[in-house]
Amino acid sequence: MSTEMFAKTPMEVAVYQLHNFSISFFSSLLGGDVVSVKLDNSSSGASVVAIDNKIEQAMDLVKNHLMYAVREEVEILKEQIKELAEKNNQLERENYLLKNLASPEQLEKFQSRIPTDVLLDNQSAQVTSDHQQQQQQQQACIHSPGSAV
Repeated sequence: MSTEMFAKTPMEVAVYQLHNFSISFFSSLLGGDVVSVKLDNSSSGASVVAIDNKIEQAMDLVKNHLMYAVREEVEILKEQIKELAEKNNQLERENYLLKNLASPEQLEKFQSRIPTDVLLDNQSAQVTSDHQQQQQQQQACIHSPGSAV
């Protein structure tokens, strides 16, 4: 017998439509084929449970894919942060060396060409940089290799 011959309750129709939408939505996200299930009046309770299970499985699959993508992105960003921190340290060492090698006259001449607002910005940036270095050192102590984090 065909399921179209039976009169469906509004609840059964809603569950059927929700199921088709959910499966279509998750399948399109994952690039899979759309799976359709016909409701049978004799087993509508079992169909609802089966639909709920399929929806839950699809959501778990989407969650796993998203978590994997986020972890990948975090690793990339960590690497970029590490490279930028190394480059920053190298530039700071280079800047320190150049300051030490420059004569007082050269430093005075150089500083006289820089507008005062840039000097103030550099001083505040140095304070911020010192603060960030302190925070990084504290985090390094917290996240030491023996740590569970």
